[in-house]
Amino acid sequence: MPPTVAPTRSVLWLLLAVLSLSALPAWAQAYDGARREEVDAGVHTPVLTKAPELVHFVEAVYPTEAAQAGKTAAVEMLITIDEKGQVSDAQVTTPVGEGFDEAALAAVRQFQFTPAEVDGAPAPIQIQYVYNFVLQAPKVEESAPPPPPPQATLTGQLLARGSRSRVSGATVRCGDEAEAPEALSDADGRFTLKVTPGTCEVRVVANDFHLFTTKEQLAPNETTEVIFYLLPKAPGYETVVRGAREKKEVVRRTLERSELQKVPGTFGDPIRVLQNLPGVARAPFISGQLIVRGAAPDQTLTFFDGVPVPLLYHLGGGPSVLNAEFIDRVDFFPGGFGSRYGRAVGGAVDVATRKGASDTLHGSVKVDLLDSGFFLEAPVTEGISVAGAARRSYVDVLLPLVLPEDPEGGTLLVLPRYWDYQVRVDFGAKRGESGPGARSSGYVMAFGSDDLLNVVASGGGRNRDITVDARTLFHRVKGDWTYRNGGFTSVFTPYAGFDLASFGFGETRLDANIWSLGARQDFSLELLPWLTTRAGADVRFEHTVGEGRIPFLGGIQYPAFPGAEPKAELQDIKRVANSFDGALYTEVDLKVGPVTLTPGVRASYARIYGQERVVADPRLWVRVQPSEKTSFKGSMGMYSQPPQTFNLEPAPLGNPALTHERAFQGSLGVEQQLTDAINVDVTGYYNRRYDLVVSPGDTVRNDDGTLTRYQYSNRGLGRAYGMEVMLRHAVTRDFFGWLAYTFNRSEQRRAGGNDYRLTTWDQTHILTAVASYRLPAGFELGARMRYVTGRPTTPLQHTFDVYGVDRNSFQGTYGEANSVRFQPFHQLDLRLEKSWLFQRWTLSAYVDVQNVYNASNVEATFNDYRYREVYEVPGIPILPVIGVKGSF
Repeated sequence: MPPTVAPTRSVLWLLLAVLSLSALPAWAQAYDGARREEVDAGVHTPVLTKAPELVHFVEAVYPTEAAQAGKTAAVEMLITIDEKGQVSDAQVTTPVGEGFDEAALAAVRQFQFTPAEVDGAPAPIQIQYVYNFVLQAPKVEESAPPPPPPQATLTGQLLARGSRSRVSGATVRCGDEAEAPEALSDADGRFTLKVTPGTCEVRVVANDFHLFTTKEQLAPNETTEVIFYLLPKAPGYETVVRGAREKKEVVRRTLERSELQKVPGTFGDPIRVLQNLPGVARAPFISGQLIVRGAAPDQTLTFFDGVPVPLLYHLGGGPSVLNAEFIDRVDFFPGGFGSRYGRAVGGAVDVATRKGASDTLHGSVKVDLLDSGFFLEAPVTEGISVAGAARRSYVDVLLPLVLPEDPEGGTLLVLPRYWDYQVRVDFGAKRGESGPGARSSGYVMAFGSDDLLNVVASGGGRNRDITVDARTLFHRVKGDWTYRNGGFTSVFTPYAGFDLASFGFGETRLDANIWSLGARQDFSLELLPWLTTRAGADVRFEHTVGEGRIPFLGGIQYPAFPGAEPKAELQDIKRVANSFDGALYTEVDLKVGPVTLTPGVRASYARIYGQERVVADPRLWVRVQPSEKTSFKGSMGMYSQPPQTFNLEPAPLGNPALTHERAFQGSLGVEQQLTDAINVDVTGYYNRRYDLVVSPGDTVRNDDGTLTRYQYSNRGLGRAYGMEVMLRHAVTRDFFGWLAYTFNRSEQRRAGGNDYRLTTWDQTHILTAVASYRLPAGFELGARMRYVTGRPTTPLQHTFDVYGVDRNSFQGTYGEANSVRFQPFHQLDLRLEKSWLFQRWTLSAYVDVQNVYNASNVEATFNDYRYREVYEVPGIPILPVIGVKGSF
C-alpha cells in the first residue's frame, strides 16, 4: 500500500499589537473628537487577554510531485485574523517552492478561529503560522495498541531579560525537527510541554526576541519547572506597533516612547519633548511656561487625565511635574481643539497616566545632578494594581556653581527647588451585568507638585538689591469610572484639588489659595459605521482666598535718605471669592467616502464673583483623505476664556463688567507620507482674538460728575498667524529624528488704538532639529539644535530719565512697546547613553550636555534704580548632567 499524506501543523502566536480604531470603540479616549496633536509615550502596551483558538482546520493538498519524491516542507506564513476570527490575509514569509506555498495558502485562508481579545475586547491580530508537510506511512491494523511510552513534563515561564516582563505568544520546542513537540506561552508567559524523557534541546522563538536555546535533562514521569530569560533584539527601544487610529483632528503627530525619552536636552522627560514641536515657542528658562502659537501662557490650559493643573513644568526650566514612567500619552492641541475642551483661547495639553503593572513588581530609580526619583508598580490582587512615584530636586545647590560671576563683585543667585508625587490604584476591567459585552473599570489617583524659586541679585554695580520669591503648589485627588458596551462608552471623572500660588518682590507679597471641586461626564456612541456621536458635561467650582501686602494706591512715599531706594507705604489686603463654571458639549462624526465632517458646539455658564456670563462656541472640522498616503485637513471655530476671579472685583482694583475673552481659530493643512519611514506635515493657521482683558482699563464719568478708573477692560485685540512644518523620520532599528519649523507672527492692540504691534510672546522663526542614532555595544548618541528669534522687548531711553523729589525715586522713559528684540537664541544639546542588560534588571548611564558650545543667551534684563544701566540675566551656560537609571 502506498504511503498516505498527512500534513501536520504548528502555530507560533506572535502578538504584534496591531489595533485599529474600529477594534477599540471602547477606548476611554475614543470619545475625544477634539482636534489634537498627540504625543504618544507608548508606555501602555496592549495585552492579549484571550488568544484565538482554531475551530475549523482545512487540510492542505499535498503536492503530488513532492509526495512521490518523498519531500517534506515547513511553510512559514504571516496571517491576519480579524475581530470575527476569520483569516483576512495570509502571506508566505519564507517561500519553499515545490508547490508547498500555494497549497498552504489555500488551506490557511479557509481557517476559522475564535476571536482574539486585547485588553478584554475583540481585536484583529497578526500571527506567524508554520504549516508542516510530513509524509506518514499508512496505518497498519494491530490487534492491540502498544503501551504508551513514558513521558516527561517541562513547564515554566518566559520572562524578558532586563525587565522581567511576561513573554506571551512564544513557541517552546524540544529540538528543531518539524515533528518536535511544542507549546505556546500564555498571557503570563507560562507553558507546559509533554516530551520524551532524556535530553531536551530547548528552543524558544518569540517575536522581537533573540532565539533562546538551552538543554534540560528530563526524567520519566517527572515534572521539571524552569524560568527562561529571553534577550530582546533591541533593548532600550520600546516601539509599540499600533493600527492607524482614525484622524479627524487638523494637527496630529505620534512619537514613540523611545523618541520621547531620548531627546537631548530633555533629560529623559517625555513631556519636555513638547518644547521641540512646531507651534511651541521657547519660554525663558526660569518660567516653566508653555507658549503656543503666540498666545499668552495663561491662555493655554494643562490637564492630567482631564483634570486641570496650574502648570506642566517645574519652575526654573525644570522637568515636567509628572514622573516619566507614569506617562501613557500626551495629547497636544496647538489650536482648533474639540468641543470637549474649553476655557481657553490658545491651546491645551492633556497628559494621560497609565495603570500599574498586572504581572509582577516593576520599578525604576533615577539619580542625576538635578534630581532623584523612583517609580514602583505592582499587582495587588486579581484585577487590582497600584503604582506610585516621587521626586526631589537639588538644582538650588548645583545652579550657583555654574552661573557666571559678576565682574563687579555682585551676586546673582537663581535657586529653584521642586518635588512631586503620584499614586494610582486601578480596578481592573470586569464583565458587567447589563450584557455579555459590557465592561467596566476605574481608578483613583492622587498627585501633586511643589515649586519654590528664589532670585537674589545684590552688590556689584547694581546699586539696588533685588529679591524675588515665587511658589506654586498643587494637590489633586481624582476618580475615574469607565463603562463600555459595544459601541457605547461612558467615562465619569470627579476630582478635588488645592492650589497655592505666591509671589514676593522685596516687601511686596501676594498669595492665592484655591480649593476646587469638579467633575466630567463624557459619552460616545457609534450609531452606524459612518455616524458617531459624542457629548458630555464639565463642571467646576472654586473657592479662592487672596491676600498680601501691596503698595498703597496713591499713598505717600517715604525716602529713607537721599539716594536710597524709596520706601512705599504698604497695605494689607484680603479677598474671598467663589466661582462656578459649567459647560455642555456635543460633536458628530459624519463619514462620506474619503471625507469626514465633524461639527460641534460647546455652551457654558459661569458665575464669577457674583457676575453671570453665558457663551456658546460652534466649531467645525473637515478631513479629506484621497489616498492612503495623502490627507487634507481644515478647521474653524470659536473659543472662549472666562476672566480671572479677582479681576471682577469693584474699582479701582478690578472691573465687574469684564466678559469672556474670545477667539476665532482657523487652519488648513496637508499630510504626506514620503516613504515608509519619512512623512511631512504642513499646517497654516490664523487666530483672531478679541475682548481680551488689558490693563489699565477705561475711565468712566459717573452721573454725579466723578470719575471711576477701572484697572481692567475688554478692549484688547490680538491676532496670530503662521505656518508649521514637521519632517519626521519614524523610529527604525537604529535611527529616529525630526525637523520642525514654525513661522509665527503674534500681534495685539487696544480697540480704537493704533496699528498692531508685536506681543511679548512673539517668536517669528523657530527651527528645531532632533536626531538619535543607536551605536554598537549598547551606546546611543543624540543631538538637538535650536534657533529661535529673540523675544520682543521695550527699549529704555536713558536721555529722558526723571528724578522725582517728592518720591525720592527715578522714573525711566521707554520707547515704543516691543519695538526691539533680544538677540536670537541658539543652542546645541548632546546626549550619550550606555545600557547594560542584566538578567533581572537594566542599568543605563547617560550624560546630557546642554549648550555644548556655551552660547551666551540673554533670558531677561533689569535696570538699576537710576534707569541708566541695564543688567542681563544670562541663560544656563554649558551644563553637563550625568545620571544613572536602574529599572526592573
